[in-house]
Amino acid sequence: MRFKVTVVGAGFVGSTTAQRIFERGYADVVLVDIVEDKPQGLALDMMESGPVIGTDAKVVGSNGYEETADSDVVVITAGLPRKPGMTRDDLLLTNMKIVGSVTEQVAKYSPNAVLVIVSNPLDAMVQHAKAVSGFPKERVVGMAGILDTARFRTFLAMELETSVTNVQAYVLGGHGDSMVPLIGTTTVGGVPVAQLIEANRLEEIVQRTRDGGAEIVGLLKTGSAYYAPSAASAQMVEAILLDRKEILPCAAFLEGEYGINGLYAGVPVKLGAGGVEQVIEIDLTAEEKAALTRSAEAVQELVNVMAANS
Repeated sequence: MRFKVTVVGAGFVGSTTAQRIFERGYADVVLVDIVEDKPQGLALDMMESGPVIGTDAKVVGSNGYEETADSDVVVITAGLPRKPGMTRDDLLLTNMKIVGSVTEQVAKYSPNAVLVIVSNPLDAMVQHAKAVSGFPKERVVGMAGILDTARFRTFLAMELETSVTNVQAYVLGGHGDSMVPLIGTTTVGGVPVAQLIEANRLEEIVQRTRDGGAEIVGLLKTGSAYYAPSAASAQMVEAILLDRKEILPCAAFLEGEYGINGLYAGVPVKLGAGGVEQVIEIDLTAEEKAALTRSAEAVQELVNVMAANS
């Protein structure tokens, strides 16, 4: 018996996430969108690729939530994407309404699911989803740190002309301009990155990581990134479904860890069948800890705006 995964939002991020999960073969997928016939058409197209890639998993498209019932994991990508000149925070109130409405429905039909939130502004949206769903903190988690870390690792590998698999790194904090790439714990083939790249150039790479999403928005002009975000989302789904106990940077609800209380922030977590099974606390330099605190404060500002408008 296969697992069941619902992906809400049939835009580029959602549909590509659904495709990646479908191609793995161990989960049936329900793709939900409000646009009539769109998720049904995408689902049928994916299903017809099954004989080529060799999977018997099923994909169903729906404009409602009845077919999502009893999902093991629900990935929420619904919301407006960024356009050139927009920050993730510009989407706050509009996407708050969308994510809140979606969360109500998926929580109703899949009360035991793990929710993976992808909608922007990420940290605020996952905070909102937790409040609306009433789910325990372990079962509401945000996708951001994996994506930001992947961008950081990509840029470092490009700089050093080495395999991305040699680069080990973490990007913590909020999914925005205040994210915190950790230089001190970043290694390439086991060698500290600070020994391989001079400080000024490292700072440029850190800044490019912070601007990674905006760089793609600027190039595309009519959309935002989806290949890397969908890959990151699928990795989280796999870690949960297969109970891999994988240590991944995700937006988790903190209750004192890293000096942050009652707020979601990107930190390393152990991701398994129960969702966030453990928050991993790693040693930070004073500068990194201060930066993480500032990042949390930026998220708190968004949460306060949502509270004032709820």
